[in-house]
Amino acid sequence: MIGWDALVRLCPPPGEPRAAVDWAGAERALGTGLPADYKQLVDAYGDGVFADAIWLLVPGSAHPDCDLLAQAAEREEILGGLWEFEAKPAGLEEAGARVLPWAYEEGTGAFLYWLAGPGRHPDEWTVLHNEGRGPLWEPHATGCVPFLLAVLGGTAESAYFDYLREGAEPPGHRFTTADEAFGRPTG
Repeated sequence: MIGWDALVRLCPPPGEPRAAVDWAGAERALGTGLPADYKQLVDAYGDGVFADAIWLLVPGSAHPDCDLLAQAAEREEILGGLWEFEAKPAGLEEAGARVLPWAYEEGTGAFLYWLAGPGRHPDEWTVLHNEGRGPLWEPHATGCVPFLLAVLGGTAESAYFDYLREGAEPPGHRFTTADEAFGRPTG
């Protein structure tokens, strides 16, 4: 997998075992398969935040802000209303094309989506960054793992993540689990 080993070196996954994800159930609920690199990312890291900046969405997370299924439904509703008066990003003109969130940026309202087109295998989906509080969409012709590696490694061609270059001290960035950030859910 492109960039996997480099990402793990730059931002090691948590040492504790991650809860198993019901991938078949999640894909049924979403009505689509999911990219293999995303599944590997979730299986290794679980729900949480990379470098205090990029929150990974995970199917079935106990934390609603990190639950892929809840966020996908919410984003679909929000974007549906938004696109009644704002132009859709390039790539969504094709019938059956959609965006599906996989992460969001801390404190900005920005989301990272996959651009999922009809007839395209999930491993061919590319990343779209939406600034969240404005109409700009930034396309990235890559999957989520290479995108994260570029952002955390400071090589991403993006107008949005320069602040991460300043904060990275060797050996790299930290991943904080959602339980560490929010506390373990009760009940």
